[in-house]
Amino acid sequence: MTKIEINGASLAYDEAGDGSAVVLLHAGIADRRMWHAQVPALAARHRVIVPDLRGYGDSELPTTPFTHHDDVLGLLDALGVERAALVGCSFGGRVAVDTALAHPDRVSALALFGAPVSGNEWSEETEQLWEELVGDVDPEDFAATAAGEVRFWVVGPTRQPSDVDPELIRFAEEMDRRALAAEQALSAIEVGELDPPAIDRLHELRMPVLTAAGADDLPDIRRLADRIAAEAPQGRRLPDIPHAAHLLPLERPTEVNAALLDFLP
Repeated sequence: MTKIEINGASLAYDEAGDGSAVVLLHAGIADRRMWHAQVPALAARHRVIVPDLRGYGDSELPTTPFTHHDDVLGLLDALGVERAALVGCSFGGRVAVDTALAHPDRVSALALFGAPVSGNEWSEETEQLWEELVGDVDPEDFAATAAGEVRFWVVGPTRQPSDVDPELIRFAEEMDRRALAAEQALSAIEVGELDPPAIDRLHELRMPVLTAAGADDLPDIRRLADRIAAEAPQGRRLPDIPHAAHLLPLERPTEVNAALLDFLP
């Protein structure tokens, strides 16, 4: 792990390999460790940069206002990277899309796994699924909240916990407990949003865009993968990956690595 000063914050990141730059952006329920299976596969061909977003993992959280997409730009600048492919899972995919819209000349490609986009509103179906699968959880109880979020996102609405590798569930809950502490701290700080948001600007994504989702992920997420691929001029949608929900890079690393190696410039 290395730390670097970006926009007044010390961000942690890992780096491996040589070649065209690829930045891996983690999910909001995780941290940079979720990419451990992708780094060696991609580093054979690429310079792979894996940060913890501000406030998450080992990155710090000063009290000054900031935007995640400008932090990504600052990371590229600080590491001397002119253009990079951005790979994002879940919230990391949202940050990747916002970065590509805010700084399109710096992004060579986008690969998005289970990604929402800024400005999207969750459907009533998703809200109902949360009530059915999780219900009311004390937000101050990070262990209970993490267990609920992992049930919702990592197991997904069409599976039971017994269908999923217990080690994956354990690791996801451990990462999510740390992420919940980060989100609590972030709630006290002004975190800027892309303006206007991405949901009605997907046609502006002129770089190659790959979208994918797990077959057991939320219907909203799978529909967003369809929409992004349809509206981005160079969009391509992978078929839903079976026996997987929201954290595709962790749950189906072989399929994700093959898709990335085929797609990345």
